[in-house]
Amino acid sequence: MDKKKVGSVLVVGAGIAGIQSSLDLANSGYKVYLLEQTPSIGGTMAQLDKTFPTNDCAMCVMSPKLVECGRHLNIEIITNAELKKVVGEAGNFKVEVTKHPRYVDEDKCTGCAACTQHCPVTVALYPIEKDPIFLKPEDRTKVDAILEKYKDMKGNLLPILQSINTEFRYLPEKIIKYVSQEQNVSLSKIYQIATFYNTFHLEQRGKHIITVCIGTACHVQGAPGLIEAIENELNIKVGETTRDMNFTLETARCFGCCGLAPVITVDEDVHGKLKRADIPKIIKHYKTMEEKQDA
Repeated sequence: MDKKKVGSVLVVGAGIAGIQSSLDLANSGYKVYLLEQTPSIGGTMAQLDKTFPTNDCAMCVMSPKLVECGRHLNIEIITNAELKKVVGEAGNFKVEVTKHPRYVDEDKCTGCAACTQHCPVTVALYPIEKDPIFLKPEDRTKVDAILEKYKDMKGNLLPILQSINTEFRYLPEKIIKYVSQEQNVSLSKIYQIATFYNTFHLEQRGKHIITVCIGTACHVQGAPGLIEAIENELNIKVGETTRDMNFTLETARCFGCCGLAPVITVDEDVHGKLKRADIPKIIKHYKTMEEKQDA
């Protein structure tokens, strides 16, 4: 076998580590082949919202690297491919790579997604239910008003679901099925949207949503203690709702007001610089508000 050294490098895996390694090697003058099994580079980090410990946006960190990697003259990206065989020795390896078909011309692809809309082979969708959906008269009146409001809007499914989620504080199963029939949209498409956006909820929630920030600043300033105090006060855990349906306890990564840490919100109200001793007073305030409304 030829003992001559080869001046190129194969990087296997195009996550953030593989991308950074490729950039470092390419900037050092090496020809880099970046191999990735999935159809695109970025890995798990591209799916994250925040990164520890700075709470920086993951895509804000990655985007410049993705662009630089895609444009670098010394980097050749090979996606949708697998490493099958490696032979040779350090400095002179030969590899066998299997590249899976995309069924599109990559050089002409603009990312318009038209191919997915017209593809003859698609994932089967749940059929639209034809059996009548019976809603409570008051619920049907509310939903019909929402459907009427957005009936002439192009791409109206998302605002319809947002309005229903706001009105009922979650997306009730029967109402989702009713919307599916009235809009002639499959249930699977509705659930794809409802499970993608974290603003939608499929479980019933309380009248008041208590959200505790667990970002770095709030965590250091005592957010875990606030969560424990709220759980003890309401006798529920994070993600649960009280039996009287008045309170739901949730957490969030960052509210963007680290100067007020630790912070909680109750609906649209922000409460900052809290101590555990403040929790009973805050809960009592909203309980009293409910008692006055019921009186």
